[in-house]
Amino acid sequence: MLRLLAAFARYIPSVEKPARRPPLPTRLAWTGLVVVLYLIMTEIPLYGTIRVAGQEQVMTVTLYNLLLGTNIGSLMTLGIGPMVTAGIVLQVLVGGGFLKLDLTKPSDRKLFMDAQRTLTLIFALVESSAYAVGCAFWRTLGGGFGGCPATVTDRVLVVAQLMFATLIIMWFDELTQKGWGIGSALSMIIVAGVAKGIAWQLAGVTPVEGGYYGWLAHFALTGDPAVLRYALPDLVGLLATVGTIVLLVYLQSMKVFIPVTSPRYGGIRSRIPLNFIYVTNIPILFVAILVADIQLLASMFAGLLGPTHPITVATATLYEYIRPPHGILESVSDPLRLVTFTVAWLALSVVFGFIWVEIAGLNPQKQAENLIKSGLEVPGLRRNPRVLESMLARYIYPLTVISSLIVGAIAVVASILGAYGSGSGLILLVGILQNFYTILSYERTLEMYPLLRRIVEGA
Repeated sequence: MLRLLAAFARYIPSVEKPARRPPLPTRLAWTGLVVVLYLIMTEIPLYGTIRVAGQEQVMTVTLYNLLLGTNIGSLMTLGIGPMVTAGIVLQVLVGGGFLKLDLTKPSDRKLFMDAQRTLTLIFALVESSAYAVGCAFWRTLGGGFGGCPATVTDRVLVVAQLMFATLIIMWFDELTQKGWGIGSALSMIIVAGVAKGIAWQLAGVTPVEGGYYGWLAHFALTGDPAVLRYALPDLVGLLATVGTIVLLVYLQSMKVFIPVTSPRYGGIRSRIPLNFIYVTNIPILFVAILVADIQLLASMFAGLLGPTHPITVATATLYEYIRPPHGILESVSDPLRLVTFTVAWLALSVVFGFIWVEIAGLNPQKQAENLIKSGLEVPGLRRNPRVLESMLARYIYPLTVISSLIVGAIAVVASILGAYGSGSGLILLVGILQNFYTILSYERTLEMYPLLRRIVEGA
């Protein structure tokens, strides 16, 4: 099946690698252009859909909008959802041993990437078809759930537009990954989505009951400091946003060191640093995407089956009790929902943390193998993989639990306090920007020292 998916990828247009890597400013310009084009696409409405003239809706910042870069009704209705979902599915299958691939081999990695491209378009076809069949874009003119006013042509046009938009996102990611840009387009889209959400929560001028949606706009136009507001951006949320970012930057810089020696170089002693946040932001990304997908399923079931169907009600109820709250007032208004949200996110963070450590090769077994292959050893221990694995397990597994709980707790507390961009969004924002800064520093160093570039590329 994997080879069949990869075979179809040969018929999907792709971006070619540059014959010569462009200079750093050019690559930065390409990366910036990708982000700008994505933001433009979020504002282009789908052709053939219906919008009632004069109808104004408050743009609410949801988890699905933030993490998957979506804007329902625009070309970015699906956002990066199909591509992220396809990647996660294949990575879990490879990490769990269901697909026998060694991603360090160029042939296996190419097979993996080709299969992911085809699977991405399959997910896009399924999701866009569900939106079209469920009459998601035509309900404003009536017809309800039983009689949709859209024609077959309208629905086919919408599916085609969403499929093409997903293909453009794939090209964006290939453009940055293959050397035209820097980093990953998907990461930059997540950053852009979270930043856009924060900007809207801070300065959105859409009128709401009692004032304006954005806190700064509300304060500037009404003079009300809005310390606490129900399910709307407030001053406490702004302070929580700043505090969360500062805390995340501090925690990301913390390390746990393991002493090692190198017999190849006369027993030179050194230390290997392990990030204190060992699982980085991956577990909270998985949790947030899971919750966002449940939200999407609830919306799809409402369109396909109707809002009162038992499956629709069950899915919507599940989402309601695990979705992040919007601020303190909404959190305390339903204590049961607050408890279920907290427990679910903390438990899922730990579960996904362990899954990621195993499938990403961060477990003690893989790390012990890497140490031995590198010619390093731990003082006082034999060069035996099992001995090293046992020692590393005393560091890695506690770090996995602690870092997963810390990341989950930060996301929970930030959401309860009403942090802009949501707690999970801020965790992803800080993690991605720090990683981007590291890549940028590395690339800048290679540009400044051509000899070092030749040595690195030769290795």
